[in-house]
Amino acid sequence: VQLQASGGGLVQAGGSLRLSCAASGNVFMITTMGWYRQAPGKQRELVAGILRGGTTNYADSVKGRFTISRDYAKNTVYLQMNKLKPEDTGVYYCNADEIEGMMVLARWGQGTQVTVSS
Repeated sequence: VQLQASGGGLVQAGGSLRLSCAASGNVFMITTMGWYRQAPGKQRELVAGILRGGTTNYADSVKGRFTISRDYAKNTVYLQMNKLKPEDTGVYYCNADEIEGMMVLARWGQGTQVTVSS
């Protein structure tokens, strides 16, 4: 599975951005997809995830502001980010869990920069 992320950019606080992540390759073996972010000097953290059946989960810091969704026909996962705050700044990475034999492998996109100015 290969992941191609897009949609990052510079936005003022209170603004919105939508990230997209298109999967290709062995997409039928993908289970969970999600978005992680990494701020300078900090560890990568989960922002939002969506299971194959549609169940979602969010970091407490983004609940009520971000929405993750998945288009199975396009093999694409989206992250709609509203009411952005400066602390949302970071590199956002798309993630997919791929079943390969008896293993579940984590696949990562290339990362897209999100910068929120105050």
